[in-house]
Amino acid sequence: MGMIQEFKEFAVKGNAMDLAVGVIIGGAFGKIVDSIVGDLIMPLVSRIVGKLDFSNLFVVLGDNPNNLATLADLKKAGIAVFAYGSFLTILVNFVILAFIIFMMVKQMNRLRNEAPAAPAEAPATPEDVVLLREIRDSLKK
Repeated sequence: MGMIQEFKEFAVKGNAMDLAVGVIIGGAFGKIVDSIVGDLIMPLVSRIVGKLDFSNLFVVLGDNPNNLATLADLKKAGIAVFAYGSFLTILVNFVILAFIIFMMVKQMNRLRNEAPAAPAEAPATPEDVVLLREIRDSLKK
């Protein structure tokens, strides 16, 4: 019974819950970045470079007896392919994701530094201590 209680305490602790929420949001955020890269950025880059489909950029490393033309067909046939277009897409994806995370961390640090904790004021001196100090000071004179 003790191990079940221990597990329950672990699972409900803030760190485990924060981690679970972070993983779920991270998965959704990754899909958003994939869409930004695949649907918005790469088509613009392809238009500028010359209507290239980056995911289909490759160099055939093995023999291609049937003269297959698409990356999917070459991979299905088991022919060695250097697929640098797919790598470029994933690299752009990573750079965008890293930049967004950098901006989020920078903003969090800025917010953290903007609101420093107010220094705690010393508690008021009790009235009897004030009276004793006045008596002491008057006796010194």
